[in-house]
Amino acid sequence: MATTTPAVSEATSETATEAVDPRSARAKVSDLEVVEHYFNWAWDELGLRDDLRPVFWEPYREVSVQIPVKMADGHTEVYHGYRIQHNGARGPYKGGVRFHHEVDNDEVRALASMMTWKTAIAGVPFGGAKGGVNAPAGELGSGELQQIARSYMGKIYKVLGPNRDIPAPDINTNAQVMAWMMDEYGKLMGHTPAIVTGKPISLEGSYGRDAATGRGCVFMYREAALKVGLIPKETTFVVQGFGNVGSWAARIMQQLGATMVGVSDALGAIRSEAGIDAEALHKHLTEDGGRLDDFPGAEPVAAGDFYEIPCDVFFPAALGGMIHKDNADLMQCKMIVEGANNPTTFEADEILEDKGVYIVPDLMANAGGVVCSYFEWVQNMQHFRWDEREVNDKLGSVMRRAYREVANRAEEEQLGLRKTAFKIAIERVVDASRTRGYID
Repeated sequence: MATTTPAVSEATSETATEAVDPRSARAKVSDLEVVEHYFNWAWDELGLRDDLRPVFWEPYREVSVQIPVKMADGHTEVYHGYRIQHNGARGPYKGGVRFHHEVDNDEVRALASMMTWKTAIAGVPFGGAKGGVNAPAGELGSGELQQIARSYMGKIYKVLGPNRDIPAPDINTNAQVMAWMMDEYGKLMGHTPAIVTGKPISLEGSYGRDAATGRGCVFMYREAALKVGLIPKETTFVVQGFGNVGSWAARIMQQLGATMVGVSDALGAIRSEAGIDAEALHKHLTEDGGRLDDFPGAEPVAAGDFYEIPCDVFFPAALGGMIHKDNADLMQCKMIVEGANNPTTFEADEILEDKGVYIVPDLMANAGGVVCSYFEWVQNMQHFRWDEREVNDKLGSVMRRAYREVANRAEEEQLGLRKTAFKIAIERVVDASRTRGYID
């Protein structure tokens, strides 16, 4: 059964048949290993006390729940849900909820940790959390997804709250899923719009939220373009994962005059040196019921060969671990702007740095979603709505500031943006913890 609630965040970009090609398979290094690698490097580089390391690496709270679901054919399927609150020194816990068959405790731990550092880099007053259910959302109907969303909320609501922990959409969840979760929380605690962000506009969602992560990536591109010497109208780009993040990044890049020469989604990949119309492709996939590989004017390309498409900017906007040691050296781009979480392994990072590729890491690049979630939360708490232009202007201000703070220090210390971002984020969280009196 096809779902009637398409994903609002990163789309997957791998199929079972592609997994035989090591270039297109996901890395065997887990998200948790990647995040831990950079955390430990930054912690050691900052010379912080070793006895405090577990305080900032290990999660504050982990919740695991059982979610039985009566399927359309009558049988009961049991899924497992997680909510992990990593660190709340800088404010309420904040992080998305994903529905994906590969969700497990370690993945959610890694992503919760990333949210702690991401909100610190963005400068919004949140901590870090993440949630997920190991359900194959693409194979489920709307009724089954609603059962999962409501059951999940009903079993974790005691650790949530608009001043405690605020979920949001992620892979295979969207505004509709957030509406179900908000409604379930409301049944238990009274009408509370600020309990989740990424809601429909009709339920006090924020204008601009749907495009925010992709738009944030483009803001980062525009700042980094000055460093690399790129001009939007002369820029070619490739998008890996044409879900919410990738499609919005592509459409906004196209509005700037840039040309998309390659794109992939869960079912395949295409390329065209003449350019692929991002608006037409989005309509082809979402309204016309087409597939990526039957889009006119472009040629199909093998999943492994996709990494070899020459371009100025590569936007990974799919799952984590898609850029690794088996494909990093094949990439022919000047810049990578990470729309996905943990798309690049630390081995690939070193290969790409040696090649001179300028990487704007996920810690900065895809923070647009949580920044706009912060705006939505503020609007909900005030019961006052901003127009879309105001939201986008505020988003641009935050993203530009975050880039410049990290880039300036990276230049001073002769480091890449990723390592610099981890150092700054850890410093800010440690400082907040010390000021609160959590540590001495």
